[in-house]
Amino acid sequence: MTRASWPGDVCAVVLAAGEGTRLRPLTERVPKALCPVGNVPLLDRALDRLAGLGLRSPARVAVNACYLADQVVAHVGDRAHLSVEPGDPLGTAGGVANLRDWIDGRPVLVGNADAYLADPATAPGPDVAALLDGWDRDSVRLLGQPAADPYAPGTFAGHCFTGFSLLPWRLVRDLPVVMSDLVRAVWRPAEAAGALDVVPYAGTFYDTGTPADYLAANLHAAAGGVLVDGSATVTGSCVESVVGADARVGGDVRRSVIWPGATVRDGERLRDAIRFGDDGTVQV
Repeated sequence: MTRASWPGDVCAVVLAAGEGTRLRPLTERVPKALCPVGNVPLLDRALDRLAGLGLRSPARVAVNACYLADQVVAHVGDRAHLSVEPGDPLGTAGGVANLRDWIDGRPVLVGNADAYLADPATAPGPDVAALLDGWDRDSVRLLGQPAADPYAPGTFAGHCFTGFSLLPWRLVRDLPVVMSDLVRAVWRPAEAAGALDVVPYAGTFYDTGTPADYLAANLHAAAGGVLVDGSATVTGSCVESVVGADARVGGDVRRSVIWPGATVRDGERLRDAIRFGDDGTVQV
């Protein structure tokens, strides 16, 4: 696909306002969008994917924030336009509506910050470019993968949503700035009108919304090996695990994630777990 085959005025919104309640206690002090997968914050993975499409800078990319918004704002810096939602998060549709003036007539590619996508055959960015290729600027497009049960609730044309959607301006301009989600406000009405298309994603996808999926995404990023940040200290044993910056591992760690700055003491044994802080553990 070439840039000439998709609309050059498209902008992008990364949804990063959610609290991530299912990931507690991991998200008690860190917003879900900044949780690391393969030692890279999820939000950075989303921004890197957009950059791979040529979408970068505050003129082309926006990020919304709400829960622990100060952390998201500081992390994003001047890489994107920031939309801080007061009070409770506005949801996926409300968050887009709150950016209406910034979107300003453009089609918008909307990505969930917590979506982990990886295609070994295609780099981030080009791996989702089929969403834009040959688009008619009028229909809604979703990135998806075939569902185990194609008729299960939450599926679209037999597919599960995998984190990115493409919306025409005509469906964005009238969205109200209230708590609402894209499923009911945009996607299902478009589906009922015959104006929704699902574009298959060939790679691996995890939504990272649960500890099990979050661990699975990290292990996928480690590719069956051990991924250790250069500033970590490992004197124990690590197998099929991810060890973050400034972490210290003295025990036996297998199929686990050790967060930045976390400690696994001598004699400790972790299996299928996420360690944060000095002794916080989420067992999967």
